[in-house]
Amino acid sequence: MFWDKISPLYDLFENVYNGKVYTGTGKKVAEFIEPSDVVLECACGTGAISIYIAQKCRKLIATDFAPGMLRQAAKKCRKYPNVRFKKADITDIKCKDARFDKVMAGNVIHLLPEPEKALHELERVVKPGGKIIIPTYINMSRGTGTAAVKFITLLGADFKRQFDLDQYRKFFEDLGYSGVEYHVVDGRMPCAIAVITKAQKDMDASEKEENDDE
Repeated sequence: MFWDKISPLYDLFENVYNGKVYTGTGKKVAEFIEPSDVVLECACGTGAISIYIAQKCRKLIATDFAPGMLRQAAKKCRKYPNVRFKKADITDIKCKDARFDKVMAGNVIHLLPEPEKALHELERVVKPGGKIIIPTYINMSRGTGTAAVKFITLLGADFKRQFDLDQYRKFFEDLGYSGVEYHVVDGRMPCAIAVITKAQKDMDASEKEENDDE
C-alpha cells in the first residue's frame, strides 16, 4: 500500500515542503476542541493533527486504514495516555450512532471514490450539536500546490479530485450541507478546514422522544 510505504518519510516531506501549513492545521483544528470532548479522528496519518487534539480533549480515538501511518502516529503521541489508535475504514465506522462530541478527517476526502459515504458516517457517529471538522489541502492557483500533487501522484498516491476554495464550498453544498464554516491555513499549499455542526433538529427530536417516554 502506498501510504504504508511512504509513512516513514511523510512527515519529512510535509515539513520541508509545507511545514507552516502542516503544523498550522493541527493548531487550528485544536481550537475547536473542548476539554470534555471525546473525539474521533479518521485518516489520522502520522498524527500531525492528533498530537494537537490530544492536548485539548478528554479522549481521542485516532484511526487510519494504513498500519504504517498508525505506527508513526502512535510514536508521535506516545506521551498522551488519552489517545487510542486503531485501524478503521472511514466509510464504515464500527461504532454506535451519536458516539462522539467531535469527529475529524484530515486530507482524505479528495482520495475517496465515494466521499459522500464518509460524510454520512462522520455525521452518523457525531452527537447532535457536535462538529464535523474536515481539513483538506486546496490549490489557490496553478502554482506549487498543483506541482506537489503531481509529484505525490507520481509516487503512487491516487487523487480522485482536487479543490480550490470555491470548489471545496460547492462540494459540501452539493451534498446538502448548509451553514458550513471555512477556515484557511495559508501557506505554500493551503489547507481549508470545513466545520459542520450537526443539525440541532436531530437533538430536538431526540429530546422530544425522551420527554414522550416519561
